[in-house]
Amino acid sequence: MRIVILGAGQAAAAMAARLRSRGHTGPLTVIGAEPVAPYQRPPLSKAYLLGQMGLDRLTLRAPDWWTDQQIDLRLGETALSIDPAARIVTTDKASHPYDALALTLGAAPRRLPQAMGGHLPGTHVIRDLHDIDALAPALQPGARLAVIGGGYIGLEAAAVARKLGLDVTLIEAAPRILGRVAAAETADMIRQLHLLHGVTILEGTGITRITGEDRATGVALTDGRQIAADLVIQGIGVLPRTDLAAAADLALDNGIATDLTGRTSDPAIWAAGDCASFPHQGAQLRLESVGGAIDMAECVADNILDQPRQLTARPWFWSDQFDTKLQIAGLNAGHDHVITRAGTDAHSGSVWYFRDATLIAVDALNDPRAYMIGKRLIEAGRSPDPSLIATIPDLKALLT
Repeated sequence: MRIVILGAGQAAAAMAARLRSRGHTGPLTVIGAEPVAPYQRPPLSKAYLLGQMGLDRLTLRAPDWWTDQQIDLRLGETALSIDPAARIVTTDKASHPYDALALTLGAAPRRLPQAMGGHLPGTHVIRDLHDIDALAPALQPGARLAVIGGGYIGLEAAAVARKLGLDVTLIEAAPRILGRVAAAETADMIRQLHLLHGVTILEGTGITRITGEDRATGVALTDGRQIAADLVIQGIGVLPRTDLAAAADLALDNGIATDLTGRTSDPAIWAAGDCASFPHQGAQLRLESVGGAIDMAECVADNILDQPRQLTARPWFWSDQFDTKLQIAGLNAGHDHVITRAGTDAHSGSVWYFRDATLIAVDALNDPRAYMIGKRLIEAGRSPDPSLIATIPDLKALLT
């Protein structure tokens, strides 16, 4: 069986390794548009950008591994089309026939429209190695940075820039930061962290455009103010890469729609990672996380090899900002109340999300114990008495 994996990121590397370890000895090709082998993305905007981690430590597998595993790793090769009837992928360099095709295409960063200055020189996005290599030289001490977007991407960028000595203003159009992904209680902790480190945060403030003619010079706000900037980072989310799938008439729903095995609407085509969605509680869920990409990739690999199993959503995430780590277990969508628990100091604590009496998610800031206990409870389908969360001396007692 000829297997082609289109996209060369975290999901592709995990899938290729799983296919070989589970007994696939036939042809296996991994095709990536970037000129470098699959690498970790989370450290890009943190340790790599800060100069604390080199590219050699980012890569997921040593160069010899791909050769030893007899995997045809084709880098710097851009896919142009998929012909489902003929079962052929055409790239800018070759045609690749397949018996099974896996799409691990990832996601692309959103940009403001060109009419709003979204493509001016001096504006940046944060997604891949090229983005970070373009951004790094501009992060000079004393430079003025405007960050558009108060989600995790924007907040992490603001934290790194402040550590490098830039003057940072973060602009969020919604009433508060993290409005779509976290409770107000979590946002309060993160906001205080950034204010303590000198980030200026403007919430409930829209922008009309990124200013400048030949390059970005700042941001014009909807209230008439002008924020001068030497560079601008757009941290306004990502979009799943679905163009190739759409052109091949695959079903789309919050990404490339799959069933619980990772199979798309074409029986010979599968999908995993940030580009793919799967059924969860009556909708198609897309998990933008390393853990989610690996879980789905390994599930797809097993099913391609006719070792059937279904994907179980095990959502967990993290965000590093300054000297703190925010760890998240579960999905908080649909929660109707939260319980907060103080941490060991003023800059730590946890937020526990409930739907009725069911624990569905935990945010833990510099509180790994709360995270691990919350994660174990959620995965076991157990819900403690909410009244105990804030007062019980030792959270470990909730596991008994």
